[in-house]
Amino acid sequence: MRACPRRHLAGSGLLALGLVLGVAHPAAQPAPAPPAVFSAVVDSIIHPVSAEYMIHTLERADREQAALVVFTLRTPGGLVDSTRAVVTRMVASRAPVAVFVAPAGARAASAGFILTVAADVAAMAPGTHIGAAHPVGGNGQKLDDTMAAKATADVAAYVRTLASRRGRNVDLAAEAVTKSRAFTETEARNASPPLVEVVAADLADLLRQLDGRTLTRFDGSTTVVRTAGAPVIDIDMTPRQRVLSAIAHPDIAYLLLSLGTLALTIELWNPGAVLPGVVGGVCLLLAFFAFSVLPMNYAGLLLIVFGLLLLVLEIKVTSFGLLTAGGLVSLIFGSMILVDSPLPELQLHLRLILPVALGFAAIALLLGRLAFAAQRRPALSGPLAMIGEPGQALTAIGPGLAGTVATHGERWQATSDHDIPPGQRVRVTRVDGLRLTVRPD
Repeated sequence: MRACPRRHLAGSGLLALGLVLGVAHPAAQPAPAPPAVFSAVVDSIIHPVSAEYMIHTLERADREQAALVVFTLRTPGGLVDSTRAVVTRMVASRAPVAVFVAPAGARAASAGFILTVAADVAAMAPGTHIGAAHPVGGNGQKLDDTMAAKATADVAAYVRTLASRRGRNVDLAAEAVTKSRAFTETEARNASPPLVEVVAADLADLLRQLDGRTLTRFDGSTTVVRTAGAPVIDIDMTPRQRVLSAIAHPDIAYLLLSLGTLALTIELWNPGAVLPGVVGGVCLLLAFFAFSVLPMNYAGLLLIVFGLLLLVLEIKVTSFGLLTAGGLVSLIFGSMILVDSPLPELQLHLRLILPVALGFAAIALLLGRLAFAAQRRPALSGPLAMIGEPGQALTAIGPGLAGTVATHGERWQATSDHDIPPGQRVRVTRVDGLRLTVRPD
């Protein structure tokens, strides 16, 4: 009986020892997953849709406490307002932001250069280039000397500020704006101070080089990037953003404009069809959205409208092809200058313009031919409209033997000077009240 207290004390001691060891060695607890790296590809001009995509990516990265955001960028340029919106959100991002111009052969020109300079990490792949950030007018036109000087000075000061805060080459950044200079990855990396910090073959190589690197943020604070073992999460555009971004391409916008105009012309030619009018209205509204973010030349748009008007007039006015020729020339020249930009990616090419213009001309000629043929036909109404109509004998018909024929969607009493068996195709030759005279067809 006296040994029981000792057994209780021993058991309590073992339990306490187990608790102490469990607290001291929490090996059973799973290690927390490292913060992820968010990767987004921007392969378009910088317009409101692509800007929305980049801003949403940064917002999601902040919510999920990402270790790094990498924008793989390839762009010919874009709108200054959209670029400023992305830069404003980029410098306020909690997660460090890297802009990676890749793959080989890609470029980040104009607005893309500004985004590269504004990032926490500027990186390029071999065989890429950045720069040529001289501003142009919102509609692609050349600015007058005063406005050009103001716009250039404004953008140059903006780029100098970004480059200075990021510790990059201020003079070269300004020359990219004032002198439209462009730089290869070697020139940008070897400049003193450099324009970019890293030259990497791909995203994996970029993350290896950035692991453990200390970055100075826009506000002067420092952070250490940890990318070793970090999962990479690809952020794609939403379906809405993909559709709107595709529409904002010059070729797609031009096709939408052409199809919308053609559909509305068909609706006007055949009122009440409804479907062509709905399709035409939707296509034109989408085209106008696209042109609102593209450098559009309004003179080109007016030439296209004038050319289409001439093609429509060819249907109403007999000009022996002169109106069609004039409309075709106006349509081609208007299409060539519709999107006025020095960048090849933003220009319309003849391989697209010529088929569209020739298609419009062919449709106008076809409709004009049909209209001319309709004008040459005699105007018939009432019983006279039945003469010459085809039909089919439902019963036997012959001299002195009346029968029944089906014609014009109706059944008629008919006589004939010929013997016509049932099922024989017939042609109406005369109308006497409600009785037809027919002959074998």
